[in-house]
Amino acid sequence: MKWSLRRATRAAHKFPANVDEVCENAGYRMAAAIRDLNIPDGSFLVNMDQTQIVYAMGPEGTWNERGVKQVTVSGKDEKRAFTLCVGVSASGEALPFQAVFAGKTKASCPSSQSPAYESAMQRGIQFVPSGVTGNYWSNQRTMQLYVSKVLAPYFERHRKRIGRPKQRCALQLDCWSVHRSEEFRTWMKKNYPWIILLYVPGGCTPL
Repeated sequence: MKWSLRRATRAAHKFPANVDEVCENAGYRMAAAIRDLNIPDGSFLVNMDQTQIVYAMGPEGTWNERGVKQVTVSGKDEKRAFTLCVGVSASGEALPFQAVFAGKTKASCPSSQSPAYESAMQRGIQFVPSGVTGNYWSNQRTMQLYVSKVLAPYFERHRKRIGRPKQRCALQLDCWSVHRSEEFRTWMKKNYPWIILLYVPGGCTPL
């Protein structure tokens, strides 16, 4: 049949042509923000991103005809997954996770009877339904919940630790459309003007 075992194909990541310059300038912007905000230590600078968590990974390989450039794998695009929002401060401290599940109500989230549920609650992990979108992706609502339920309390704790109740802080995000949207930035300015937003240059998140 002229078949051989092949791995599924995927697009390679493309960086900007002037990637070194772009990243260097981003570093300067962050350094200026740390100076201007008078940030005393890494606890007041948090980097946050989302990642897909698949319940059961599909196969990476399959049998296909020799020489073909595109290989289709059944189950590769299955979306039985949830989104995990992970934040880490420049001091190395991991913030509580937010897990976003497809659904409009709490019924789509893990049950309170699930194994280790109480342990997750004690660690501040947030289980939230995505809401009206019908999928498990983060959105405006879940990002706002992350800031108000996870990020702001974390910063407030460290403000209290150093005795600076008005210490300004910074959140670094990638250039995903929700992160850089006018809606989200306006909401941040209105509700958390003391948290400024910094952005990883487009296409440079892996770096």
